[in-house]
Amino acid sequence: MNEAEPYGPLIGTRVRVLTWNVWGESGPYARRAKVIEKVVREHDPDVVALQEWAGQSLGYEHVASYGGGGRNGGSSGSGQGSGSGGNGEGAGSADGAACAVLSRWPVARREERPLPGGANPGSALFCELAGPRGPLQVFSVIIGAFRLDESGARQEQVRALTAFVGEVASRRRPALVCGDFNAGPDSDEIRMLTGRTVPATPGVVFYDAWEVAGDGGPGHTWCDANPFARPGLYPPRRFDYVLSAWPRAGGAGHPVRCEVVGAGPDPGSDHYAILAELRY
Repeated sequence: MNEAEPYGPLIGTRVRVLTWNVWGESGPYARRAKVIEKVVREHDPDVVALQEWAGQSLGYEHVASYGGGGRNGGSSGSGQGSGSGGNGEGAGSADGAACAVLSRWPVARREERPLPGGANPGSALFCELAGPRGPLQVFSVIIGAFRLDESGARQEQVRALTAFVGEVASRRRPALVCGDFNAGPDSDEIRMLTGRTVPATPGVVFYDAWEVAGDGGPGHTWCDANPFARPGLYPPRRFDYVLSAWPRAGGAGHPVRCEVVGAGPDPGSDHYAILAELRY
C-alpha cells in the first residue's frame, strides 16, 4: 500500500447528488412544486433523493419510489406520497414516509425496507444506478421519529438502516445514504453512523459530506428563517445529510463540495436541501 496514495490516483470526475424532504403535498403545494422544480433544474444534480415524495419526476427519466401510496420502480414513477411533515407539524405513517430516487441513469437493482422503531416508522429505498463510471449505490432514507425525546426510536431505525445497507450494498462500490434523519450531527443516532461511537452494524460507517466539504457553518436545514418550519418552534438543526461510505479505489465516494440549497424567502419545503459533489 502506497501511504502517499492509499486509494491510488484520485478520480477527477464528480457526481452531483441532492437530497431533499419535499413535505409531500402539504402547505401551498402548487406554489411549492414550482420552487422545488426550479431549484432542482438550477443545480442540475445527477441524482436526487427525495423524502415525503409527492410523485414529482422533475424531468428525470429514471424514477424509483417506495411508500406513500404504493411501490413504483424502474424507469418511471407515479403515485402520491402525501405524508405529513416530519417535525413540529405532525407525523406521517409508514405509507406516508415516501422515499424516491430520481436519476439520469437507469436503476439496475432496487430494494426497499421499512425502518421500525417508535410510533413513527421510517423508510429506506436502495437503488443501484448504472452510472457511466460503474455502479453507484444510493439510499433515500427518512427516519420517522421526529420528537426531541425520540432518540431511542431513531437509534432503533438507524440500526435497521445500517443492517439493510450491510445486506444489499457492495463494499467495493461507492455507496451514498441520503435523507432526513430528524437528528442533529451531535446526536447518538448520527454518531453511530459517522464513527463517533460504536457503529450499529460493524463496518458500516460514513463520511458526512457537510462535515468534510461544507463551508464550515452549521448547515441548518430546519430553522425559523423558513416560514414553513417556523410554526414547529424547534431549535435550528441540521436534519438532512448526504453520507458516503469511506472512499473506494480512486477515492470514489469522497465528498469534495457540499452546500445547503433551496433556502430563501420563498422556500420549496419546510426543509432546505443538501447538494453534494463526490468523486465518481
